[in-house]
Amino acid sequence: MHDTEQTHPLHVPRRLQQPVQLGAQQAEQFAATFERLAAAVDTVVLGKQEVVRLALTAMFAEGHILLEDVPGTGKTTLARAIAAAVSGQWRRIQFTPDLLPSDVSGVTIFNQASGAFEFHPGPVFANIVIADEINRASPKTQSALLEVMEEGRVTVDGHPHQVPQPFLVVATQNPVEMDGTYRLPEAQLDRFLVKLSVGYPVEAAEIEVLRGTHQRSPEHLPAVVDTDTVAQMADLAKQVYIAEPLYAYLVQLANATRNHPQVAVGVSPRGLIALTKAASVFALSQGRTYIVPEDVKALAGPVFAHRIQLAPDAAMRGANGAAVVADAFDQVPVPLPASAA
Repeated sequence: MHDTEQTHPLHVPRRLQQPVQLGAQQAEQFAATFERLAAAVDTVVLGKQEVVRLALTAMFAEGHILLEDVPGTGKTTLARAIAAAVSGQWRRIQFTPDLLPSDVSGVTIFNQASGAFEFHPGPVFANIVIADEINRASPKTQSALLEVMEEGRVTVDGHPHQVPQPFLVVATQNPVEMDGTYRLPEAQLDRFLVKLSVGYPVEAAEIEVLRGTHQRSPEHLPAVVDTDTVAQMADLAKQVYIAEPLYAYLVQLANATRNHPQVAVGVSPRGLIALTKAASVFALSQGRTYIVPEDVKALAGPVFAHRIQLAPDAAMRGANGAAVVADAFDQVPVPLPASAA
């Protein structure tokens, strides 16, 4: 047996390569559209290709995105660029301490002319909702997003109202150490498929910004796909093949976070489902119809880290969810090729 079959990290065993419904041509078309969308957003958000691709992966996995970083690093620009590149309805909500839940979800008002109550939808009724500085609003207002992020509907005065589909929340927040912010509750953090940090641009990209050669605004970004295409691509991702050894690998990784000595609450089944969906999209974006362990490794940090609740003493010592995820990968063996298992 050739040595690379056992040791090369990109070696893909045949038992992980069995596409069920997808064809190679569909995967290639998905990857091409994904790259066109990413390239369009890259023209506005300079030097952040990895963050852009992770955000788009979350969108096609039908998950929501949380962008956390200090002010001025391009969080809102990234959110607006994604909204502009998708031809659909989008709304922006600026979260402030005095914002009310009804300002987000909508309100029922009595119409004297008709003698009946009428529902006036709030800005959450859009395909893409940009929740800017979400942690500056009170927990009561933050909770207005809980139902709609999970179920795609809003209940007002006992009556459910469906939001447009596809539906995506792109929220930005400043670090909780900053004045005037409220920590997002764990239940709401769990609604976000990924938590990303934009970070400062690399030197070359920042120089380009200062030179003014890239002053393109998200408003002038032409749409690359429409909402129907987004929905179709999301449906394709649900057909990606996942071999049984990878299901076991995912569960073992989650168990490693749950049993970690520094963790109070590890990754939930919802987190596992989120990683499975994201890895399926990531595989298709690479032109593959099946998941490999490298897809899981690329996405576990953004999907798992914000769902992990550290023990109080570990948090005081500076531990974080990303380090716990890294420890989990060190503890759980990667599935071997069938010939080596």
